[in-house]
Amino acid sequence: MKIGVPKEIKPQENRIGLTPESVKVLASNGHEVLVENNGGFEAGFYNNQYKSAGAKIIDKAEDIFNDAEIIVKVKEPLSNEVKMIKENQIIFTYLHLAAAKELTQGLIDSKSVCIAYETVTDDNGRLPLLAPMSAVAGRMSVQAGAHCLEKNQKGRGLLLGGAPGVESGNVVILGGGVVGENAAIIATGMRAKVHIVDKSEARLKQLAEIFGDKIIPQLSDKTDLEKLISECDLLIGGVLIPGAEAPKLVTRSMLKLMKRGSVIVDVAIDQGGCVETSKPTTHADPTYIVDDVVHYCVANMPGGVPRTSTFALNNATLPFLAKLAKEGYHKALKDDPNFLAGLNVCKGKVTYKAVADAFGHTYSCADEVLN
Repeated sequence: MKIGVPKEIKPQENRIGLTPESVKVLASNGHEVLVENNGGFEAGFYNNQYKSAGAKIIDKAEDIFNDAEIIVKVKEPLSNEVKMIKENQIIFTYLHLAAAKELTQGLIDSKSVCIAYETVTDDNGRLPLLAPMSAVAGRMSVQAGAHCLEKNQKGRGLLLGGAPGVESGNVVILGGGVVGENAAIIATGMRAKVHIVDKSEARLKQLAEIFGDKIIPQLSDKTDLEKLISECDLLIGGVLIPGAEAPKLVTRSMLKLMKRGSVIVDVAIDQGGCVETSKPTTHADPTYIVDDVVHYCVANMPGGVPRTSTFALNNATLPFLAKLAKEGYHKALKDDPNFLAGLNVCKGKVTYKAVADAFGHTYSCADEVLN
């Protein structure tokens, strides 16, 4: 099968869909891989490495979209990429459609087969293709938040880890999933005071076992969130409803309770954000201020560390891509209900309920669409 890897064109997005090592695996299995010229350059992967692995270097993205049966990306297609997508072409990437009305309609109109990394599941209901980037974003969130707390970044002028004789900063993490756990790894490593709020008592017990007395686990329905927010220096938004828009847990009125110069890092922004005042930003201009609170809402945080992120992503996605290329989408999805959960749009129909509900589209059962 022909697999196309175009260069990412989202602003400051330097990841790429496949590493040279992944290309080597696919090429050794008889697949033809087309990689856009210098597509991996910013992540430290060069044309000669891709050629040595068996790829063909293609000058124009248009030629890749025209020739490939599968398009492998990292981020969602932008409008000029959507125009190049062909009927029946397989698109395998992060999509986050519940927060992207125009993209959803564009993919419906293309009549392509769109499989979203972020809704593929495993036997335990987890999200194995979202997890590696959630881990990266969770770790980056505290790193970014600590930087934003510096005075020259318009923050409080506070060091999260404190200093001898000086109290450490107060971090509140909303959501105890992959983002929350990884944020806690860095925040506790910095010796901050860390609260993790989650709706699952079982998950909070797991986190308590991992971190011991380094964190303060708090059950969401028994927590005074307003009080917690009013006392924090750094708020990390890491909530997730798979495939759906993130719930707005922090309202505009709550913002007025926060300290001047405190920081919000809304990792949920690619699903619409869990803070009412959040709006997507980029690595080039990552922050803005509302009510004296610094907001960091970069929608592709792992793109800031593209080499680490591309390796981590490929470790998770390659087995699924290899199966897709070997068997074709129909068999690969039908034989694996966890993989089938990744099908969001198929030949003009919306096959993921949360996406259909978000925009009033008719929902079509993925299994039935493939019959």
